[in-house]
Amino acid sequence: MTVLAAVAVPHPPLIFPEVGKGKEKEIQKTIDSYRQAMQFADSFAPDTIILISPHMRWYADYFHVASRAETTDNFAQFGAPQVKITASADESFIAALNTACQAHDFPCGVLGEQERDIDHGSFIPLRFLNEIKKDYKVVRIAISGLSVLYHYKLGQILNEVSAKLNRRSIIIASGDWSHKLLDDGPYGFAAEGPEFDKKVQEIFKTADFLSLLKMKSEFCEAAGECGHRPFVIMAGAFDSRAIKSKLRSYEGPFGVGYGVATFAAGDADEKRNFGEQYREWKQQEVDRQVATEDEFVRFARYCIENFVLTGKPAARPQHLPTALTSERAGVFVSLKMHGQLRGCIGTIAPVYADIAEEIAHNAISACSQDPRFMPVRPDELADLAYSVDVLKPAEPIASAEELNVKKYGVIVESGGKRGLLLPDIEGVDTVEQQIAIARQKGGINPSEKVQLHRFEVVRHH
Repeated sequence: MTVLAAVAVPHPPLIFPEVGKGKEKEIQKTIDSYRQAMQFADSFAPDTIILISPHMRWYADYFHVASRAETTDNFAQFGAPQVKITASADESFIAALNTACQAHDFPCGVLGEQERDIDHGSFIPLRFLNEIKKDYKVVRIAISGLSVLYHYKLGQILNEVSAKLNRRSIIIASGDWSHKLLDDGPYGFAAEGPEFDKKVQEIFKTADFLSLLKMKSEFCEAAGECGHRPFVIMAGAFDSRAIKSKLRSYEGPFGVGYGVATFAAGDADEKRNFGEQYREWKQQEVDRQVATEDEFVRFARYCIENFVLTGKPAARPQHLPTALTSERAGVFVSLKMHGQLRGCIGTIAPVYADIAEEIAHNAISACSQDPRFMPVRPDELADLAYSVDVLKPAEPIASAEELNVKKYGVIVESGGKRGLLLPDIEGVDTVEQQIAIARQKGGINPSEKVQLHRFEVVRHH
């Protein structure tokens, strides 16, 4: 048997009367739909429940699978110790999953077990399931910081393992939608919140999982959701299969979106090979981005992609633009992924023969030697955004009044210590912030006197 069906459910603690103390009545549609979804799941007579939770301990580069044979827990963390469940692990499925991931060289398994408790993202759906079904085993899996394709691939592997074991499996994808629907909600309001929830409603009504994959991480983060990655894993389990989907309810009275949906797998449908379709779409996106890059950024990309893929510096092209070969300057190469910094290394003054060589060395360092980050992986290359800052000579200044965070970068020096911050950095809005960050980068205490320098850059991105 393959994975037969799935349910997508939220996990608000107040959904239990013991916690909500009456407030749960405001999401009665969610409660009713939750029970319908668990009856739907039970109708497939599952042997194994594969539960994906965003609130298990998760890792940047690894999918953790809970491996304890049996766990009994209560809801004491939410003031309801009388609410209890016991979860029994499907140890044979977990062992087979571990083997399959090793065969695929896929970063998923039982390493990293650190918590004895059942997280609330698992606890809540299991308690609803336990109202109607007891005779099942569970496989609890965390999300990761890896790319959306890794999450989708994990779903494909879960389906593969289920088929190999001839196991009747159901996926429970546990996840709340946006947490930013109302000004007076627990996380405030963001325009992306209602937009995210509207998109997911349409996706769940139509089972358009390609649109789920295409949702940008920056957008999901701005919406304050916690369900996107569990939903993507679920979607991967149905790659190249027809799906009958039903959005059973949606509401968000407390400023957090709660949606309940069910999915039943049908026959093979090669038109729904969304993993491959997404790869093709992503490559087209990269090609369009590369077409707009100038020679500075294009050369930095060339150096990084070659190094990440081969482990060796790229051969210098014979005919580089004169803008890269006719001058010397300090250069910073910065990498971002999904709007977040992924690496930044540079030189304040020129060290190498020309700007091209400066870019080459700093680009490789930015992707592999920035101590704040792990080295860039090949699967991350398509998601990287590059910028190259060519520094003009720095000049000493008498005081912070001569700085402008948008126009000038700053260098702070004290004794043999020195810290630098580039200009026009997102989130750095004042000179005081700029100097404080530069001090921190240089290991200079706030009480130490410093000499200030300012510099301008030519930014290429």
